[in-house]
Amino acid sequence: MTQVDSRPSAVRGDVFSEDLVLPDPEAWNSLPPGPPTAEQLKLRRTGLTDTERAAVLDQLAAHLEYKRDHLLGYQVNADMGGYAEDLGRFLRTHINNIGDPFADGGLKVNSKVVEQAVLAYFAELWHGKPYAPTDRESCWGYVLSMGSTEGNMYALWNARDYLAGRRLLGEEGPESTSLTYADPHDATPDNPAYQPVVFYSEDTHYSFSKAVRVLNLPTFGEMGRGRYPTECPINGGVWPDDVPSALPSGTDRDERYSTFGPGSIDVDALVAVVDFFAGKGHPIIVNLNFGSTFKGAHDPVREVADRLLPVFHRHGLIDREIHYGQGRRSDRRRGFWIHIDGALGAGYVPFLARAEKEPKYGYTPQVPVPEFDFGVRSRFAPHDAEPVELDMVASIVVSGHKWLGAPWPCGILMTKVKYQMQPPSTPDYIGSLDTTFAGSRNGFSPIVLWDHLARTSEGKQVSLAVHSQRMAAYLVEQLHKVEAYRRLKFAEDSLFVDRTPLAITVRFRRPSARLVAKWSLSTVSQRMRPGDDSGIRHLAHVFLMASTTQEKVDAFVADLYAYDAFDAIDTDTELHRATAALADTPFADRGFA
Repeated sequence: MTQVDSRPSAVRGDVFSEDLVLPDPEAWNSLPPGPPTAEQLKLRRTGLTDTERAAVLDQLAAHLEYKRDHLLGYQVNADMGGYAEDLGRFLRTHINNIGDPFADGGLKVNSKVVEQAVLAYFAELWHGKPYAPTDRESCWGYVLSMGSTEGNMYALWNARDYLAGRRLLGEEGPESTSLTYADPHDATPDNPAYQPVVFYSEDTHYSFSKAVRVLNLPTFGEMGRGRYPTECPINGGVWPDDVPSALPSGTDRDERYSTFGPGSIDVDALVAVVDFFAGKGHPIIVNLNFGSTFKGAHDPVREVADRLLPVFHRHGLIDREIHYGQGRRSDRRRGFWIHIDGALGAGYVPFLARAEKEPKYGYTPQVPVPEFDFGVRSRFAPHDAEPVELDMVASIVVSGHKWLGAPWPCGILMTKVKYQMQPPSTPDYIGSLDTTFAGSRNGFSPIVLWDHLARTSEGKQVSLAVHSQRMAAYLVEQLHKVEAYRRLKFAEDSLFVDRTPLAITVRFRRPSARLVAKWSLSTVSQRMRPGDDSGIRHLAHVFLMASTTQEKVDAFVADLYAYDAFDAIDTDTELHRATAALADTPFADRGFA
């Protein structure tokens, strides 16, 4: 450790110390190795010599290792857990899990038996039943080749076709020709509308904006402005793009806090807009976030489910009749679908729930650890009718490269057998139905996920989840010390330090471009007051993943004491003007997939 005595240090209580102790600058502040140059990387028809190729790979490895060691702004677990040593042998084989994970298919070089074991683990972790083809309540899913973006896309596709009345897996007969999207103005209990409407909060990941466009699914804001321009039940009658979320603390607007704090969905607003469209005869798709991208917020799934069940009952969406084909064959299905985007939170929150119940972990959460999975059952007792009790969650996704720590993007999508749709085509040559989105799928990912879970006991998972919570609380404490120091030393204003309860991300004022680059920070610009450029906050966040050490946090915090660690707040600067427009851009803070 190197003592730095050129300026005061952290605050101890309300007292400054004159002997700030920082990490060894040789370890954390050495010049980063740059990536290979374009000239070095240029590929020739003759190929590169072994010496040239080795030099490029060595330089690239050194560059990426430095960036990995200074990565704080994105929700990536940097602990690869010995994958290279344990699993390198599988790189000698092309492993392709094409088609349904529970059907072996024609391509025998696959890891589907491993995939099935991983899926069974997550079904049980999420309070579901492992896959059994004859049990409609059991869980079906597959390991994604992309991150949760692929899972979100697949879930919305499945939800759209299920709610539009298309054929379920195994149903006989041709695809329906009568299931056109009925005009909601003409919808009655005997002639329901088949056009689903999508609802998600303003903190939802940007992949949903892509998915609804690809799938031609209208959001409630889009349909409201087009069909019911003066009838919005919230927001002063003006249809917003998304359901409002709770706001960061300290804003001038009315703060909408659910139990789970800034960034979680405004449940009252959601119920109001869902009730409006359900009353018009529309089936409903609701996405709830579980670990939102920037604030790490968890939508209160249990509260939403309990509040929406009476709405669905009132509008006939619990047991809805649909009609097929020329002969008007009928079927009965639900008219709603609740999807959980648990890209981050679905990986670690189950272990926080275990820590909450077991005193040996010494963990007391800020708020009760929320339910979010297939175990969420809501009960409703209508007047003069039999009580209704339903499982409410239809699908869940989680990313494999976030909490779990796979070395490339992957993830898991899970739904239930009773919701599976007939694939659009049945290609004989792959030897199985392709019930997935991707077709050819990465067969290495299930092996990596299995290896991680095989090496990591439940007790260790719980300990890692608690460690991340403690590191997040520690960073908040250290940032407040930085804030106090900079206010005294440089007369600077607030650092806007904020953390949503249970989140493993901490938000604060954006540091200088130098530190943003050094620590790979994710940044956004948010307008706190409509139309007021002086109310724009330029923010960054840090993710305290399981692999983040206190030493790394201390090294980052030490950088924030430097006189030039933050740019001056000046509404006339070119940087401020350039980001003012971005502050109004939808999905500006919904980054990493």
